[in-house]
Amino acid sequence: MGNPKPFRVVVWGAGSWGTALAVLLARNGADVTLCGRTCGDVSALGSDHENRRYLPGCEIPANVTFGLIGDRHEPFDLAVMAVPSDGVAETAQQTVGLAPVVVIASKGLDPATGDVLSALVERADPCATVAGLSGPNLAVEIVRGVPTVAVAACPDAAVADAVARAFNSPWFRVYTSDDLVGVELAGALKNVLAIGAGLSDGLGYGDNTKAALVARGLNEMTRLGAASGARPETFFGIAGVGDLFATANSRLSRNYRVGHALGEGKTLAQALAEIGQVAEGVGTARAARHLAELRGVELPIHRAIAEVIDGTFDPRHAVSLLMDRLPRRETWPGVTIEASESPLTTSAPQNHA
Repeated sequence: MGNPKPFRVVVWGAGSWGTALAVLLARNGADVTLCGRTCGDVSALGSDHENRRYLPGCEIPANVTFGLIGDRHEPFDLAVMAVPSDGVAETAQQTVGLAPVVVIASKGLDPATGDVLSALVERADPCATVAGLSGPNLAVEIVRGVPTVAVAACPDAAVADAVARAFNSPWFRVYTSDDLVGVELAGALKNVLAIGAGLSDGLGYGDNTKAALVARGLNEMTRLGAASGARPETFFGIAGVGDLFATANSRLSRNYRVGHALGEGKTLAQALAEIGQVAEGVGTARAARHLAELRGVELPIHRAIAEVIDGTFDPRHAVSLLMDRLPRRETWPGVTIEASESPLTTSAPQNHA
Protein backbone atom coordinates (compact mmCIF):
# COMPACT_ATOMS: atom_id res chain seq x y z
CA MET A 1 0.00 0.00 0.00
CA GLY A 2 1.41 3.42 -0.99
CA ASN A 3 1.92 6.41 1.24
CA PRO A 4 -1.21 8.48 1.92
CA LYS A 5 -1.57 11.62 -0.13
CA PRO A 6 -0.30 14.67 1.85
CA PHE A 7 -2.81 17.27 2.97
CA ARG A 8 -2.26 20.31 0.74
CA VAL A 9 -2.98 23.86 1.93
CA VAL A 10 -2.51 27.25 0.30
CA VAL A 11 -2.23 30.40 2.41
CA TRP A 12 -2.95 33.65 0.57
CA GLY A 13 -1.14 36.50 2.29
CA ALA A 14 2.49 36.45 3.45
CA GLY A 15 2.33 39.04 6.21
CA SER A 16 2.86 38.14 9.85
CA TRP A 17 -0.53 36.43 10.24
CA GLY A 18 -0.40 34.42 7.02
CA THR A 19 3.17 33.36 7.73
CA ALA A 20 2.29 32.29 11.28
CA LEU A 21 -0.61 30.16 10.00
CA ALA A 22 1.59 28.60 7.32
CA VAL A 23 4.16 27.69 9.96
CA LEU A 24 1.45 26.24 12.22
CA LEU A 25 -0.05 24.13 9.43
CA ALA A 26 3.37 22.93 8.27
CA ARG A 27 4.32 21.90 11.80
CA ASN A 28 1.08 19.90 11.81
CA GLY A 29 2.37 17.98 8.77
CA ALA A 30 0.56 19.68 5.89
CA ASP A 31 2.24 20.56 2.60
CA VAL A 32 1.79 24.34 2.54
CA THR A 33 2.15 26.90 -0.24
CA LEU A 34 2.49 30.43 1.14
CA CYS A 35 1.57 33.05 -1.45
CA GLY A 36 2.63 36.69 -1.40
CA ARG A 37 1.62 39.69 -3.48
CA THR A 38 4.93 40.50 -5.20
CA CYS A 39 7.81 38.62 -6.77
CA GLY A 40 10.15 40.35 -4.32
CA ASP A 41 8.22 39.03 -1.33
CA VAL A 42 8.21 35.50 -2.72
CA SER A 43 11.89 35.58 -3.63
CA ALA A 44 12.92 36.77 -0.16
CA LEU A 45 10.84 34.10 1.56
CA GLY A 46 12.23 31.39 -0.67
CA SER A 47 15.86 32.35 -0.22
CA ASP A 48 15.70 32.95 3.54
CA HIS A 49 12.94 30.53 4.65
CA GLU A 50 12.20 33.29 7.12
CA ASN A 51 9.89 36.28 7.00
CA ARG A 52 12.51 38.80 8.08
CA ARG A 53 10.17 41.77 7.64
CA TYR A 54 7.25 40.54 9.76
CA LEU A 55 8.43 37.54 11.83
CA PRO A 56 12.22 37.80 12.12
CA GLY A 57 13.88 34.88 13.82
CA CYS A 58 11.16 32.35 12.97
CA GLU A 59 12.39 29.60 10.65
CA ILE A 60 9.77 28.55 8.10
CA PRO A 61 9.61 24.72 7.88
CA ALA A 62 10.95 22.96 4.79
CA ASN A 63 7.47 21.67 3.83
CA VAL A 64 6.41 25.26 3.02
CA THR A 65 6.88 26.40 -0.56
CA PHE A 66 6.20 29.86 -1.94
CA GLY A 67 4.24 31.39 -4.78
CA LEU A 68 2.37 34.42 -6.02
CA ILE A 69 -1.28 35.08 -5.28
CA GLY A 70 -3.10 34.30 -8.51
CA ASP A 71 -0.66 31.62 -9.67
CA ARG A 72 -2.47 28.56 -10.98
CA HIS A 73 -1.81 25.35 -9.08
CA GLU A 74 -3.23 21.89 -8.82
CA PRO A 75 -6.27 22.14 -6.52
CA PHE A 76 -5.57 22.26 -2.79
CA ASP A 77 -7.51 20.53 -0.01
CA LEU A 78 -7.84 23.79 1.92
CA ALA A 79 -7.23 27.49 1.31
CA VAL A 80 -6.60 30.14 3.94
CA MET A 81 -7.40 33.79 3.24
CA ALA A 82 -4.97 35.92 5.26
CA VAL A 83 -4.65 39.08 3.14
CA PRO A 84 -5.77 42.49 4.51
CA SER A 85 -9.54 42.92 4.32
CA ASP A 86 -9.35 45.48 1.51
CA GLY A 87 -7.64 42.84 -0.64
CA VAL A 88 -10.03 39.95 -0.01
CA ALA A 89 -12.40 40.70 -2.90
CA GLU A 90 -9.58 40.87 -5.45
CA THR A 91 -7.82 37.80 -4.08
CA ALA A 92 -11.07 35.81 -4.12
CA GLN A 93 -11.53 36.69 -7.80
CA GLN A 94 -7.97 35.60 -8.62
CA THR A 95 -8.18 32.24 -6.84
CA VAL A 96 -11.55 30.79 -7.84
CA GLY A 97 -11.66 26.99 -7.85
CA LEU A 98 -8.33 26.35 -6.13
CA ALA A 99 -9.83 24.70 -3.03
CA PRO A 100 -13.21 23.28 -1.97
CA VAL A 101 -12.97 25.01 1.43
CA VAL A 102 -11.77 28.59 1.99
CA VAL A 103 -10.99 29.66 5.56
CA ILE A 104 -11.29 33.37 6.28
CA ALA A 105 -8.45 34.24 8.66
CA SER A 106 -8.49 37.95 7.78
CA LYS A 107 -10.23 40.10 10.40
CA GLY A 108 -12.12 43.00 8.91
CA LEU A 109 -15.12 44.10 6.88
CA ASP A 110 -15.44 44.96 3.23
CA PRO A 111 -14.59 48.69 3.13
CA ALA A 112 -17.09 49.37 0.33
CA THR A 113 -20.17 47.63 1.72
CA GLY A 114 -19.52 46.71 5.35
CA ASP A 115 -20.08 43.04 4.42
CA VAL A 116 -18.38 40.25 6.32
CA LEU A 117 -15.52 38.84 4.27
CA SER A 118 -17.10 35.43 3.77
CA ALA A 119 -19.77 37.12 1.64
CA LEU A 120 -17.08 38.34 -0.77
CA VAL A 121 -15.62 34.86 -1.19
CA GLU A 122 -19.06 33.27 -1.59
CA ARG A 123 -19.92 35.71 -4.37
CA ALA A 124 -16.61 35.11 -6.16
CA ASP A 125 -16.59 31.32 -5.77
CA PRO A 126 -20.12 29.95 -5.15
CA CYS A 127 -18.85 26.37 -5.31
CA ALA A 128 -16.51 26.81 -2.31
CA THR A 129 -17.58 26.25 1.27
CA VAL A 130 -16.46 29.18 3.41
CA ALA A 131 -15.37 28.90 7.03
CA GLY A 132 -13.75 31.31 9.48
CA LEU A 133 -10.87 31.10 11.96
CA SER A 134 -10.64 33.69 14.71
CA GLY A 135 -9.63 34.23 18.31
CA PRO A 136 -6.97 35.86 20.52
CA ASN A 137 -4.17 34.97 18.12
CA LEU A 138 -1.10 37.20 18.06
CA ALA A 139 1.15 35.92 15.27
CA VAL A 140 4.44 36.15 17.13
CA GLU A 141 3.08 34.09 20.03
CA ILE A 142 1.74 31.39 17.70
CA VAL A 143 5.12 30.77 16.06
CA ARG A 144 6.75 30.71 19.50
CA GLY A 145 4.42 27.90 20.54
CA VAL A 146 2.67 29.92 23.25
CA PRO A 147 -0.56 28.10 24.28
CA THR A 148 -3.39 29.63 22.23
CA VAL A 149 -7.06 28.98 21.42
CA ALA A 150 -9.16 29.81 18.39
CA VAL A 151 -12.59 29.00 16.98
CA ALA A 152 -13.33 27.51 13.55
CA ALA A 153 -16.78 28.56 12.34
CA CYS A 154 -18.95 27.23 9.52
CA PRO A 155 -22.68 26.54 9.20
CA ASP A 156 -21.64 23.06 8.01
CA ALA A 157 -20.53 21.31 11.21
CA ALA A 158 -18.46 18.73 9.31
CA VAL A 159 -16.46 21.49 7.63
CA ALA A 160 -15.93 23.32 10.93
CA ASP A 161 -14.63 20.07 12.45
CA ALA A 162 -12.28 19.49 9.48
CA VAL A 163 -10.87 23.01 9.73
CA ALA A 164 -10.36 22.60 13.46
CA ARG A 165 -8.47 19.35 12.90
CA ALA A 166 -6.20 20.97 10.32
CA PHE A 167 -5.11 23.72 12.71
CA ASN A 168 -5.32 21.96 16.06
CA SER A 169 -2.02 21.21 17.77
CA PRO A 170 -0.73 20.66 21.32
CA TRP A 171 -0.30 24.44 21.70
CA PHE A 172 -3.11 25.68 19.41
CA ARG A 173 -6.52 24.42 20.56
CA VAL A 174 -9.39 24.99 18.14
CA TYR A 175 -13.06 24.99 19.14
CA THR A 176 -15.93 24.97 16.61
CA SER A 177 -19.03 27.07 15.98
CA ASP A 178 -21.76 27.28 13.35
CA ASP A 179 -22.07 31.09 13.77
CA LEU A 180 -19.80 32.24 10.95
CA VAL A 181 -21.24 35.78 10.80
CA GLY A 182 -20.86 36.24 14.55
CA VAL A 183 -17.28 35.00 14.61
CA GLU A 184 -16.36 37.25 11.68
CA LEU A 185 -18.02 40.35 13.14
CA ALA A 186 -16.45 39.75 16.55
CA GLY A 187 -12.99 39.40 15.05
CA ALA A 188 -13.42 42.56 12.98
CA LEU A 189 -15.07 44.87 15.50
CA LYS A 190 -12.71 44.12 18.36
CA ASN A 191 -9.95 45.76 16.29
CA VAL A 192 -11.85 49.06 16.44
CA LEU A 193 -12.13 48.80 20.22
CA ALA A 194 -8.43 47.95 20.44
CA ILE A 195 -7.73 51.31 18.78
CA GLY A 196 -10.03 52.89 21.35
CA ALA A 197 -8.19 51.18 24.21
CA GLY A 198 -4.87 52.44 22.86
CA LEU A 199 -6.35 55.93 22.52
CA SER A 200 -7.41 55.88 26.15
CA ASP A 201 -3.95 54.82 27.33
CA GLY A 202 -2.24 57.27 25.00
CA LEU A 203 -4.32 60.10 26.45
CA GLY A 204 -3.14 59.12 29.93
CA TYR A 205 -6.51 57.95 31.22
CA GLY A 206 -6.65 55.14 33.74
CA ASP A 207 -7.82 51.56 33.79
CA ASN A 208 -11.33 52.68 34.80
CA THR A 209 -11.72 54.55 31.53
CA LYS A 210 -10.41 51.74 29.37
CA ALA A 211 -12.54 49.15 31.15
CA ALA A 212 -15.67 51.24 30.59
CA LEU A 213 -14.83 51.77 26.93
CA VAL A 214 -14.20 48.07 26.32
CA ALA A 215 -17.28 46.90 28.22
CA ARG A 216 -19.66 49.30 26.49
CA GLY A 217 -17.92 48.66 23.19
CA LEU A 218 -18.55 44.93 23.63
CA ASN A 219 -22.23 45.78 24.11
CA GLU A 220 -22.17 47.64 20.79
CA MET A 221 -20.46 44.70 19.06
CA THR A 222 -23.14 42.38 20.36
CA ARG A 223 -26.02 44.61 19.29
CA LEU A 224 -24.67 45.03 15.77
CA GLY A 225 -24.06 41.30 15.60
CA ALA A 226 -27.62 40.49 16.67
CA ALA A 227 -28.96 42.93 14.07
CA SER A 228 -26.85 41.15 11.43
CA GLY A 229 -28.12 37.67 12.24
CA ALA A 230 -25.36 36.57 14.62
CA ARG A 231 -25.94 34.98 18.02
CA PRO A 232 -25.20 37.28 20.99
CA GLU A 233 -23.42 34.54 22.91
CA THR A 234 -20.73 34.34 20.22
CA PHE A 235 -19.48 37.75 21.37
CA PHE A 236 -18.89 36.42 24.89
CA GLY A 237 -16.66 33.62 23.65
CA ILE A 238 -13.22 33.13 22.14
CA ALA A 239 -13.77 35.29 19.05
CA GLY A 240 -15.36 38.10 21.07
CA VAL A 241 -14.28 38.66 24.67
CA GLY A 242 -11.20 36.47 24.24
CA ASP A 243 -9.85 38.33 21.23
CA LEU A 244 -10.93 41.71 22.59
CA PHE A 245 -9.04 41.14 25.84
CA ALA A 246 -5.85 40.25 23.95
CA THR A 247 -5.89 43.09 21.44
CA ALA A 248 -7.09 45.81 23.81
CA ASN A 249 -4.32 45.13 26.32
CA SER A 250 -1.29 43.97 24.34
CA ARG A 251 1.40 46.23 22.93
CA LEU A 252 1.93 43.49 20.33
CA SER A 253 -1.45 44.53 18.88
CA ARG A 254 -1.08 46.81 15.85
CA ASN A 255 -4.51 48.32 16.45
CA TYR A 256 -3.72 49.15 20.06
CA ARG A 257 -0.46 50.77 19.00
CA VAL A 258 -2.23 52.91 16.37
CA GLY A 259 -4.68 54.13 19.00
CA HIS A 260 -1.92 54.82 21.50
CA ALA A 261 -0.05 56.93 18.94
CA LEU A 262 -3.21 58.90 18.11
CA GLY A 263 -3.78 59.50 21.82
CA GLU A 264 -0.26 60.89 22.08
CA GLY A 265 -1.11 63.44 19.39
CA LYS A 266 0.41 61.79 16.34
CA THR A 267 -1.39 61.78 13.01
CA LEU A 268 -2.84 58.63 11.55
CA ALA A 269 -0.15 58.64 8.86
CA GLN A 270 2.57 58.88 11.51
CA ALA A 271 0.99 56.09 13.57
CA LEU A 272 0.76 53.72 10.61
CA ALA A 273 4.28 54.56 9.47
CA GLU A 274 5.64 53.64 12.91
CA ILE A 275 3.95 50.24 12.78
CA GLY A 276 4.81 49.48 9.18
CA GLN A 277 1.94 47.01 8.83
CA VAL A 278 -1.80 47.10 8.20
CA ALA A 279 -3.97 47.93 11.22
CA GLU A 280 -7.34 46.46 10.25
CA GLY A 281 -9.25 48.51 12.81
CA VAL A 282 -8.73 51.70 10.80
CA GLY A 283 -10.76 50.54 7.81
CA THR A 284 -13.12 48.50 9.95
CA ALA A 285 -14.12 51.55 12.01
CA ARG A 286 -15.40 53.24 8.88
CA ALA A 287 -17.03 50.08 7.52
CA ALA A 288 -18.72 49.41 10.87
CA ARG A 289 -20.14 52.92 10.89
CA HIS A 290 -21.64 52.23 7.46
CA LEU A 291 -22.97 48.82 8.50
CA ALA A 292 -24.54 50.27 11.66
CA GLU A 293 -26.39 52.85 9.57
CA LEU A 294 -27.71 50.09 7.29
CA ARG A 295 -28.85 48.03 10.29
CA GLY A 296 -30.27 51.00 12.22
CA VAL A 297 -28.03 50.31 15.23
CA GLU A 298 -26.51 53.10 17.34
CA LEU A 299 -22.78 52.61 18.00
CA PRO A 300 -21.55 55.75 19.80
CA ILE A 301 -18.14 54.33 20.78
CA HIS A 302 -17.33 52.81 17.39
CA ARG A 303 -18.55 56.00 15.70
CA ALA A 304 -16.41 58.21 17.95
CA ILE A 305 -13.32 56.10 17.19
CA ALA A 306 -14.06 56.39 13.46
CA GLU A 307 -14.36 60.17 13.78
CA VAL A 308 -10.98 60.34 15.56
CA ILE A 309 -9.43 58.21 12.80
CA ASP A 310 -10.94 60.52 10.17
CA GLY A 311 -9.60 63.57 12.03
CA THR A 312 -13.11 64.94 12.59
CA PHE A 313 -12.86 64.71 16.39
CA ASP A 314 -9.98 65.46 18.70
CA PRO A 315 -9.52 62.37 20.93
CA ARG A 316 -10.29 64.24 24.16
CA HIS A 317 -13.35 65.82 22.57
CA ALA A 318 -14.59 62.37 21.57
CA VAL A 319 -14.28 61.13 25.17
CA SER A 320 -16.13 64.21 26.43
CA LEU A 321 -18.99 63.59 24.00
CA LEU A 322 -19.29 59.99 25.15
CA MET A 323 -19.29 60.97 28.84
CA ASP A 324 -21.95 63.64 28.25
CA ARG A 325 -24.45 61.09 26.97
CA LEU A 326 -27.43 60.56 29.26
CA PRO A 327 -27.13 57.47 31.48
CA ARG A 328 -29.39 54.59 30.51
CA ARG A 329 -30.23 51.10 31.66
CA GLU A 330 -27.64 48.51 30.76
CA THR A 331 -29.17 45.86 28.50
CA TRP A 332 -27.78 43.12 26.29
CA PRO A 333 -29.29 41.49 23.20
CA GLY A 334 -30.88 38.15 24.00
CA VAL A 335 -30.79 38.78 27.77
CA THR A 336 -33.97 39.78 29.59
CA ILE A 337 -33.95 40.87 33.23
CA GLU A 338 -37.37 40.97 34.83
CA ALA A 339 -38.02 43.88 37.14
CA SER A 340 -38.79 41.47 39.98
CA GLU A 341 -35.23 40.10 39.75
CA SER A 342 -33.68 43.44 40.69
CA PRO A 343 -33.03 44.10 44.39
CA LEU A 344 -33.81 47.78 43.74
CA THR A 345 -37.34 47.09 42.49
CA THR A 346 -38.43 43.92 44.29
CA SER A 347 -40.82 44.63 47.14
CA ALA A 348 -40.20 43.19 50.60
CA PRO A 349 -41.43 39.65 51.23
CA GLN A 350 -45.03 39.48 52.39
CA ASN A 351 -45.95 37.72 55.62
CA HIS A 352 -48.78 35.34 54.83
CA ALA A 353 -48.72 33.56 58.19
